[in-house]
Amino acid sequence: MERRYDVDWVRIAAFAWLVLYHTGMYYVSWGWHVKSPFANEALEPFMLLSSPWRLSLLFFVSGVATAFLFRKTQRSAEGGFLRARSWRLLVPLLFGMLVVVTPQAYYEVVEKLPGGYRDGYLAFWARYLQSDNTFCRDGECLRLPTWNHLWFVAYLWVYTVVVWVPLRFAPGTIERVGAWWERRLSGPGVLLWPIALLAAARLALVGRFESTHALVDDWYNHAQYLPMFLLGALIATREGVWDALQRMRWPALASAAIGYGLIVWYFYGSGYGDENPPPDALRMAQRVVWAVFQWSAIVAIFGFARGIRFADTPALRYLRDAVFPIYILHQTIIVVLAHNAKPLGLRPMIEGPLLVLSTFALCFLGFEIVRRVRWLRPLFGLKRATAAP
Repeated sequence: MERRYDVDWVRIAAFAWLVLYHTGMYYVSWGWHVKSPFANEALEPFMLLSSPWRLSLLFFVSGVATAFLFRKTQRSAEGGFLRARSWRLLVPLLFGMLVVVTPQAYYEVVEKLPGGYRDGYLAFWARYLQSDNTFCRDGECLRLPTWNHLWFVAYLWVYTVVVWVPLRFAPGTIERVGAWWERRLSGPGVLLWPIALLAAARLALVGRFESTHALVDDWYNHAQYLPMFLLGALIATREGVWDALQRMRWPALASAAIGYGLIVWYFYGSGYGDENPPPDALRMAQRVVWAVFQWSAIVAIFGFARGIRFADTPALRYLRDAVFPIYILHQTIIVVLAHNAKPLGLRPMIEGPLLVLSTFALCFLGFEIVRRVRWLRPLFGLKRATAAP
């Protein structure tokens, strides 16, 4: 199998969802870089519809893509899989940290620094590049430079190295491990085994390790995202597993719906909170339900996608190339638009859809510029050898 078009479309849809999700982060009470003056809890149950599984889905699909890319590279005359992947991931990460995400940090300082920040963007950028960590509030300081939403790229490169080592030096072992997992995931186990793994990780680690996205101390996130990436790489070409995902799509959908309802009740309908903490048994049960929802949603998504006969179309090829540059750009665009729209005083019901549409429009405009400028292409993860389209 050279490509899986259903996986391509899932990947495109998952990254497109990030625009909606990160726009939503502006309006909820959860911490983010900038906040709407109308921020409240109203949108949070909708955000929980994807919070448990959206990043696990991205790492799983990235693992699948990595396995296909490795096989393709091994068959080509050029080879050099890790070198090519490092170029495609680390160059955009470095450029993104130095240039793309800087406005996010700037507007975060403007909004959150006591007394505000009035020295202007260029003065802030100079301090940003000098690793000035004196922007503090309530004892917490902003660590600069930062990768913000590009943490995913850093993790993806590290996980790629982890899976490349056995693929390169012990392919027989990888084949045997993949066959072992295929036997266990070719029936109901495709739903049960990953849930057990994710539940064990959440029960053991989520209460001990805060989500930091800082790579070196983010142990709970590694415990859930690295196995998802490895699982995607292991089962990429295992038809028995993909057939099982399709067969289990309806039970998975039902399980995900029940899990989502229970999670929303736990956080917003049970009456428990910081001032009235839930019993330990209920808290542990909620962590298991979270894992059930987390994997069941992924099974349902891939199961239903596999049942659709996708083809290789110009639209698919265009969006496939656009995904990574748009991902790099989207959060900075949201932050800049949201902050500068505040003086308009628009209500979220009007401002939110306008932010989403404007973000998509500017992201695609950015992609159109990037794909036509040869020196910009590698900075956004595109192959540099291609002439202007």
